[in-house]
Amino acid sequence: MLEKLKNVEKRYEKLSAELFKPEVISDREKYAALMKEMKSLSPVVEKYREYIRADEAAAEAKELLEQGGADKELHEMARQELEEEKALRDKCLEELKLLLLPKDPNDEKNVIVEIRAGAGGEEASLFAGSLYRMYSMYAEAKNWKCETLNSNPTELGGFKEVSFMICGEGAYSRLKFESGVHRVQRVPKTESGGRIHTSTATVAVLPEAEDVDIEINPADLQIDTFRSSGAGGQHINKTESAIRITHIPTGTVVECQDERSQYKNKDKAMRVLRSKILEAEREKQQSSIAGERRAQVGTGDRNERIRTYNFPQGRVSDHRIGLTLYKIESVMNGELDELIDALITADAAERLKANEE
Repeated sequence: MLEKLKNVEKRYEKLSAELFKPEVISDREKYAALMKEMKSLSPVVEKYREYIRADEAAAEAKELLEQGGADKELHEMARQELEEEKALRDKCLEELKLLLLPKDPNDEKNVIVEIRAGAGGEEASLFAGSLYRMYSMYAEAKNWKCETLNSNPTELGGFKEVSFMICGEGAYSRLKFESGVHRVQRVPKTESGGRIHTSTATVAVLPEAEDVDIEINPADLQIDTFRSSGAGGQHINKTESAIRITHIPTGTVVECQDERSQYKNKDKAMRVLRSKILEAEREKQQSSIAGERRAQVGTGDRNERIRTYNFPQGRVSDHRIGLTLYKIESVMNGELDELIDALITADAAERLKANEE
């Protein structure tokens, strides 16, 4: 591993030198690519250098102890320094193991999030709306851009389904563990008897597919136009601006009706379609690789119940990692970092364990 780290540091230093060359600076595309690679290597190199400093300091303290002849106070200081530097060195080594784990190639991509009301009627639709608001507020806190792609609102302000794109650095790496069934336990606004109801909504998080990721033959597409529908007046039922695209080979169907322009709806629908087809290909590839371990914090299966939001008790429980937070209002207002950080840590620990095995 140390040999690998030396090579990473050499590559980092080479990139650093390359970035100062005039011919590289003038080539914007090349410069951006080298900067991106350097940025990805930077945490590893910084931690490796911290490890080297701690290792050298520990060696010096050990040498001082072995020399003997030093007064008692100096001897004690050297012993204490040896212990501290060895502990720091070991800590750096563990962190380096995590940093060297293979990265998910989709981590830096934008995401398409789909939320669908599940069991529970109107209350499930309202909960889907609450989740949409939660992710929108989280995106805003991260300075990410949130854009609605398609929605089917209900009269009471919920959604039968809503899909939206979140654009920002590392969006997929932060949101990829949100796929699955989310369950809510609360007293609905429509409930006069004060009884607690249980409802569900499914969330799917897809990395945005770029044109280079997947090629779609236009001959494989069936494109239909129809009039927008939904709760409220706006521009619905006036023009056939809504788009439905069917990918015939896979049977994948996407709709978009949030824009007034048919062209804009088609563009958005194609972005969703590419991402869905890419995700299906990725899942097929994963299942065909014998013995490959999937993320233990969740398979990403939409049928897997991953989290419960219990309003009467004020708690949010993530069932995959056994984490319960008694701060439901904060979570519903988009404060998701504590949950997401715990999921990322659990996933890294599982992957490290699998790697060592």
